[in-house]
This record gives sequence, C-alpha cells and structure tokens, in this order.
Amino acid sequence: MTDERLNRLAKAAGLSIEWVDADGKDQRVTPEVLRAVLGGLGLPATSDDEIERSLEKLDAGSGSGAASAPPLLTFDQGAPLDLSQYFEPSARYSLTLEDGSQQDGSLDAQSRLAAIDTPGYHRLRIADQQLTLAVAPASCPSVEDVAGPGAWGVTVQLYGLRRPGDGGLGDTQALEAVARNAAAHGADALGISPVHAMFTGNSGQYSPYSPSSRLFYNILHSAPGAVLGEKPLRMAIESCGLADELQRLEALELIDWDAASQARQCLLRTLYENFATGGNAQQADFDSFREAGGEALENHCRFEALHVALLSPDGFPQHWRDWPVEYRTPQSPAVERFAQENATEVSYYAFCQWLIARGLERAQIAACSAGMKIGLISDLAVGADGGGSQAWSRQDEVLAALSVGAPPDIINRQGQSWGISAFSPWGLKAHGYRAFIEMVRANLAHAGGIRIDHVMGLMRLWVMPAGAGPTEGAYLNYPFDDLLRLLTLEAWRRNAVVLGEDLGTVPEGLRDKLAARKLLGIRVLFFERDNNGVFKPLDEWPDSAIATSTTHDLPTIEGWWKAHDIDWRIHVGQHREDERPAQLEERERERAGLLRLLREHAPSVDGDLTDPDVLADACAVFLGRTPAPLVLFPAEDALGLLEQPNMPGIIDTHPNWRRRYPSDSATLLDDPACSHRLELLSNARKQATGSKHR
Repeated sequence: MTDERLNRLAKAAGLSIEWVDADGKDQRVTPEVLRAVLGGLGLPATSDDEIERSLEKLDAGSGSGAASAPPLLTFDQGAPLDLSQYFEPSARYSLTLEDGSQQDGSLDAQSRLAAIDTPGYHRLRIADQQLTLAVAPASCPSVEDVAGPGAWGVTVQLYGLRRPGDGGLGDTQALEAVARNAAAHGADALGISPVHAMFTGNSGQYSPYSPSSRLFYNILHSAPGAVLGEKPLRMAIESCGLADELQRLEALELIDWDAASQARQCLLRTLYENFATGGNAQQADFDSFREAGGEALENHCRFEALHVALLSPDGFPQHWRDWPVEYRTPQSPAVERFAQENATEVSYYAFCQWLIARGLERAQIAACSAGMKIGLISDLAVGADGGGSQAWSRQDEVLAALSVGAPPDIINRQGQSWGISAFSPWGLKAHGYRAFIEMVRANLAHAGGIRIDHVMGLMRLWVMPAGAGPTEGAYLNYPFDDLLRLLTLEAWRRNAVVLGEDLGTVPEGLRDKLAARKLLGIRVLFFERDNNGVFKPLDEWPDSAIATSTTHDLPTIEGWWKAHDIDWRIHVGQHREDERPAQLEERERERAGLLRLLREHAPSVDGDLTDPDVLADACAVFLGRTPAPLVLFPAEDALGLLEQPNMPGIIDTHPNWRRRYPSDSATLLDDPACSHRLELLSNARKQATGSKHR
C-alpha cells in the first residue's frame, strides 16, 4: 500500500495531511494516524482495496457528477448565484422568497441566478428539483449597531450563582437577579456558561461543555417557582420532605451535583404530577411549547426516558449504541411503542424543558428591561457527547466514532481530548445543514448574542479515534463558507452579536474572514504579547475582537499574580515539583511586564499595583481603554476571586464546575471594591469612545 493512495483518500475525506502548529512549525500526520482517523470516519484504509472502496464510497456520497443539487445552497446577498455545477444555462426557474413573493425567470448563459437582495431562506424550483437558497447578509449585526460605542458587560458561571432558596445550584431566577444587578452598574451584556441539556440519568456528568444535546437545556437550572408560582413549589418541597436537605445544599461551599440533582428532580416530578392533574392556567402555554418543539423536542424527551430506563446490568446509564438494537434509532417502531407506553415519562421531560426555556426567556427580558442593550450572551459548546441525545437523534449528521480536541498549543502543551463528538461535514451538507441551523436557533432563542466555543471548528476540527491521545489526531475540514453564511443569517434574523473563541492554534485567514462578517474574536489580557513576550500596548489591540481579562479555563487576575495556577498544576500532576523554580522565575518576568504596561496605560489608578485588588482595578481600566467594541469582564475578576472555574484536562483533583459565588446574585456586584472596579471600567469605556471620535 502506497502513501500516495492513502494521502489521496485523506484529502478526499477532508483531512489535512500537513498543518502548522501553535509555534509556527510545519507538522505532518503519520500514515498510521491517517489510517486510524479514516477508520473513525467510516473509511477503512488498511489496504489498497479498502482505500479504493472508501474512495468509491466518498464519490457516491458526495454526488460527484450527479445532476442533483444538495437540498440547501448558501449565497451572499446581492451577488449572482453560480449554479453551473448543477444546472444548464438558461434553465427555467421559479423562486419563492421567504415573504411569499414569487419570481420566475431563467438562468443566464453562465448558469447564474440573478442576485437576491433579500436575506433569508428562499425556495427554488428548477429542472424538476426543489431546493433552499440561504441568502446571507454581508455581516452579523455589529456590537455598535446593537449597543452603541463603548459597550461592556460581565460574565458569570450560571451554576455558581446564589439566591435564597436555590437548593445549592444556580438557576434562572438567580440569573434574572444578577442581570438586573449588572445592568444597574451600567453593563450592556451578561455572558453565561453553557446551558445545554445534560444527562438527567447521570448526575456525575456535569461539565457544561460535555452535554447530551446543544439543542435543549439543562433542566437542573430551572427555577420552577418563578414560572409556576411559589405556592406549588413550597407544597412540592413539603411533599418531598426536602426542606432540610435544600438548606444543607445551599450552605455548601462547593456544589454537590449528585445530591442537588436528586433533590431537584424530586421537586420537578412532584410539580409535574400536580400540573398534569389538569385545570392549570398554563397548560395551553405548555401544549404550545411542546407543539412548537416538534420532532426534535419529542426525540430528546424520548431519549431522556430511554436513557433512564435502559440501564446496564450493573445499574449504570449506558451509551445508546449499547442499548438493545431496536432502540438505537429514534425512528424505530420500538421507540414509538416505548413512547406510547411511557407517555407520562416523556411528557415529564417536555415539562422540564418548558420550565427552563421560560426561565431563560424571563432572564433575557429582565436584562433588557433593566437597561442592557444586548442582554444575555449564550455559550455554544464545540460539540456534544457521542452517547447523548443529539448524537442519537441526528446520527447521519454526527461523527460518533471520533473524539474532538486540540493538538498541543500555547494553552496546553500536552494537547487536549475533550471526549465529545462533532458534526459530520458530509452529513450536514446532505441534510441541508438542518442540525447546525436548529442548534444556532436554539442558542439564540433567549439571548442577544452568542459565544461560539472554539470557533475554529467552523473551519476545521482536530479529531481522534476513540481512546487515542491528543497527538494521534488530524484536522478535519468543514464547509466554512456555508457555516459562516448560515451563522450570519441567523444572527441577522435575531439582531444578535456573535463572538468566537479563537484561542489556540488558529488557521491562517480565519480571523480575517470572521472580521469581514463582524464576527468578533476574543483577546485575553495575559495572552496579548508580541513575539518577544512583551505585553501589547493599547494601539496594538484589534477592534475586531472583544477584550477580556481571562476565561473559565484560565487563572483569575489574583490567581495569576500569586502564581496560584502554578501551584495547582503541580498539585494535580500536570507539572513536576522540580519545574516550579523555572515557572516562578518566568512568572516574575511576566508580572514585571504587566506592571510596565499598566503603569503606562492605566496611570490614573491609585494605589500599589502589586496589590491584587489594585492590579485588578488597573486591568479593568486598561481593558476599558482598548479599541475592542465590547469588553467582557469575568465576575471572578470583578469580585477579586482567587480560584478559576475549571482546569482543562483535570477530572477529580480540582473542583471543576463546582465553585459558587460568595453572595446573593441580586447584590453580587455591589461589594464596594467590585462596584468601584466596574465604575472604573465603565468610565474607561466612555473615555476610550470619546478619544476615538475626537
């Protein structure tokens, strides 16, 4: 077997054989890794015969040489639509725009359709075919269009929010409260951690970035009292005998996910039983919600019920591929029978989704009513668990046999394997990008913006066979232009801003293409340095990205200043003890560099910059003065907290996704030091805007 034939198959499958790493060095995927990744794509490549059959499979699946066009094509507003790949010149057509108006005509001599000036999803009938034309506007709504100049906001981890009676876990009622609190300080936006649906039957899996589905929501964050009323909630607490347990959970320093999940599910089931007896004034709203959710909601609720019912012989939840064969596809007669026989259980999960959806809706309304111009910014995880609801429901559109991660980069020198699955590029195209569109819509439904985790995934993703390490992968390329157009169109329809987390190994040209669409990147203070390690001054920060001090995966300002992150990395075994002196020496150089930067560009801050509180003030001022159209300041840094929410690559030795904020969400940002810091940020934004327009 020759490498040439293997490479031909890899390129045809969309794999990059060569790539450039985070250090600018050329890398090449080994034949062994290529064969393993191709096998995970369903393209066996262990012999010449297998390679030939896999090539034939690709040709057949791509429709190469076929007359039929895919069910959806994307184009840009105001540009001619080149259809020469699919249709003859002068072919007659009938075009029905989204508003119902109709145009009849013929393609030109180059098989082009005249430019369409109206963005939207339009129907084209041509040559006995029907397809959708997704026509995207030139760009997403800009922050300045939505919020004006000098916009800023804060970010919070939803699970960590507190309120009296929360039962030990952040919920949408606490989110409402912190939104009002942030707005009172002048914030235009509130970024939140992902609210994706988890596994109700597996409370031990709670990372918001490893969800069951990115189409629906984590029911544990619902605040049923805010939707149904406090009286039914009090009655349910009494019925479940949970008053003492809820108080205990609420008093814990760290979230006990297992206990909190058990308590909340008891309450939710009791509330549903009472709701289902009939005569509830909100029944019509629930029925309408369920009808609007359609097949996607129904499949998710059926999955939840099956996931709880089909336990392993040892009594543990299992991957849907290990279920009895008749339950492995949502369209099977056995699944339909199960749903009918367990209609109450399926309806319960729909009820829970209704509660959390209405809660998120209330939070966005609260944010905007309090004065925020953007409101909530949702967070879209890069993938979902291959054993979850989304992978089960959309099997033709998901790569369940491969895991997504990242090669070694400046953030993590060991690389990362996230244990999640991503979309199939061919599956998306074959199904008219249905799964992608519905996912974007779900995450913009109750928000004024969206943050896309690992936005490089729109162009390429680092994929590995299940069980392989981060270095045993390859980049899989995606239909970037199509996905970018669809994202732009959906953002335009919602008048929503779009942010893309572009940290790590960024492919050449990506940031330019995102900027052209007004899709903002993210710049983190600690990473903004030149090739010599010198922190970049204000005039070297871009106006095509938001500015922030840190992320959920990185140390806080105080944690970084005190080298607390170094202590943690050694404690959990990511680095050796004998590496500590060199790391501390490097950190001291970095600290000196940051001080030089802040003394020059934030000279108005009073006090000793080596004091972490004063340092955080100066960082807020500096970020506020950048040309970034939006500054998002994490609540952890606004409050001057030491600990970071998450350490990537760690499971048990660091309390990932368990930390709670120190006080009630309604007054969280009113601490004098925090309030002063946010005032400094707000004033810096106004000054930066003023100087920009002088």
